[in-house]
Order: sequence, then structure tokens, then C-alpha cells
Amino acid sequence: MAHDSSALDRRTLFKATLGAATVAVVGTDMVAAGAASAAPAVPGAATAADPFGFVVGCDEWGARPPSSTIQLSGNVTNKIIVHHMAFPNSTDYSLDHAKQLARDCQNLHMDTNGWADTGQHFTVSRGGYVMEGRHRSLETLEGGQQQVVAAHCPGENGNAIGIENEGTYITETPPRALIDALTKLCATVCTQYGLHAYDIFGHWDFRDTDCPGIAFYREFPMLRRRVQAALGESASAAPARRWPDIWRFVGGPVVRLGQYLLNSRGYQLATDGGFGAATLAAVQDWQAKQGLAVDPDGTFTTATWETLVAPVYRDGSGPAVAGLQFLLNHKGYALSETGAYDDATQTAVKQLQRLHGLRPTGKVDTTTWCAVAGGTVREAL
Repeated sequence: MAHDSSALDRRTLFKATLGAATVAVVGTDMVAAGAASAAPAVPGAATAADPFGFVVGCDEWGARPPSSTIQLSGNVTNKIIVHHMAFPNSTDYSLDHAKQLARDCQNLHMDTNGWADTGQHFTVSRGGYVMEGRHRSLETLEGGQQQVVAAHCPGENGNAIGIENEGTYITETPPRALIDALTKLCATVCTQYGLHAYDIFGHWDFRDTDCPGIAFYREFPMLRRRVQAALGESASAAPARRWPDIWRFVGGPVVRLGQYLLNSRGYQLATDGGFGAATLAAVQDWQAKQGLAVDPDGTFTTATWETLVAPVYRDGSGPAVAGLQFLLNHKGYALSETGAYDDATQTAVKQLQRLHGLRPTGKVDTTTWCAVAGGTVREAL
């Protein structure tokens, strides 16, 4: 689906401003020095005349032809999904290595996964090189009107730009060069598709996976702030909360949280993270009872989330607390899923609140619930 005519104006402005804006944020909000390593400064040949020159295209890195026709989506691009590749954390930061990485990834996806081409739209190496992933991803990025249908996240492949990042980030954070390049790429995607820093999510916000990794995911508030600075936008212009818009085509931890929350409102769902017929019916029933628009796909809209959550306090108990503990545990806070809000749960909530710029009260209010669910809150920008 085409965007409005302002897309052209955004791209024209972008050519004159992105380079300076990106330079302005380099060196701010960096990852910990211990994780930055000796990687070089972010490479790239972007200029005012060609703001996409920093992306190494498929032909440049020696991509194989796709095994079938690459399809373009008819959906509106509404988010970026960030991944880690679960590849080794290489210390080869060269362009040659980045090109080989792109070839290895394409071979894996085509020969093992059986996909038509590389699954993601773009790949960022640990040395800070940005590679085009699936064919035509760079072409459609330049146009800013449509996106390629990818294979990086079922249910989101036609409306989310997927970015894979070389490495494994369960306990280790990405090097500075990768973060710099990812910031630049995300700002480019946002400019072209009319997105914002608060539209950046992680893979596990829409799928049952350990990707993008516990340590990397905790860097997302910093990543969003850097992208926002590159875009020249202010936190005051952001919505108070940007929730993950899960729907019946996705599954995973956030869906499971939704099931716990629905159960806290009297439903009897299996908390399995699968968005099946029972969950769809419960969401639609809840929406109808709240006087909300009933979504045919059971989309957890902002109004759906915000009528569903309720404050959770110290010594509280029940399905909502169990859901809170489950999702915090999945994100590395080491909690038991007891359904009782104990000292350990309160400590984890306060840690998460600090990470997102919230006052560490230990009370799980609507804004804290949004951060728990994987959304973006204005205070973190």
C-alpha cells in the first residue's frame, strides 16, 4: 500500500540531514566499554546525493539469484524488528568477512530452511557493514512505498522490516560499530517509511524465540534514543505508550502474557503462547465488552492492552502476576512463576523501571506493563 505524498518530502529532507544527524549521536549512549571491543568506526559511503550508499547490495556481496520470484507486500510497513543471528561473535571486522557472512546466511536460509532467498531485509556485521539481505530490499527502501515480503518473523513478514545483527547476545552486548551502523540503518528505514524510534521491536515480541538475546534487548532503550536523535525528533512528540500490536498470525511470550491477562479478567485460556481460536475469541469478546472496535484478527490495539491491564502491587497474586513473572524471567530477570508478587518480583520490576526511565516504585501500572510487554514508553526516549 502506498504512503501519502509526504513520503517524497521526507526523502528529500533525509538526503540533506541524515548524515549530520547520525554523526551527532555517535559517541552518545554507547554500550558498555567492555562490550565495545576494538571494532572500527562505522563504515559507509553514504553521501547527500546517495543516502543509501552505506548499504552493500546483493550484487556487491555476490548473492545467489532467488529460487522464486520476490514478492512485494500490499501492507503498510509499521515497524522494525531487530534480530541477532545466533552466529559466533567474530573479531573479523572486515568488509570481506561481512560479505562472506551475507553469503553464509543466504546459503543457510535457502539450502537448509528452504526459503526463496535470505530471510531478512538487511544484515549488520560486527564490523559495522550493512548488507542487503533479501533481493529488492534496498530498491524498495529507496522507494519508501512498499516492502519486500520477507521470512524473518511469521505474521510480520509483510509489514515489518527485519534486521539481522551478526553475533549472539545472550550475555554479551554488540560492539560499537554494529550499534552505530544499526542506528543509521534504523533511522534510514524510519525516514523512508514514515516510522519512528518507538516503532522498533525485538524478534521475541512477536515470536517464541531467544532472539534478539537478553543482553542486546536491554540495549533497546538506548538504541531507540539514538535513532530518535538521528531523526531529529523529541520524546514529547512520541505517544505515551507504543504497545506491541500482536495478532492472530503471531505467537510467543507476549501472546502468552496476553493470555495471562485475559485469564485475570475471567477467561480460561491455556497460557501456551499460541494465538489460536480460543485466544482470538477471548480478545474479541473482551473488545466487545469494553465497547472497543472488535478486530477480525484479534489485534491487541492500544485500547485493548490498556483496558486489559490492571495495577499490580506488592503482595498481589493471580494470573496477571504469573504473566508478569513469566515475561520478566524470559527477559533474564530469573524469577519463579509463582503467581505471588514477592520480593524478587518487586526487585525485578524496579530494575526494569529504571531501564526504561520510570520511577522505580515496584508498582506495575499501565506504563510499566507496556515496558514489560516489550513496548516503548515515552519516559525511555
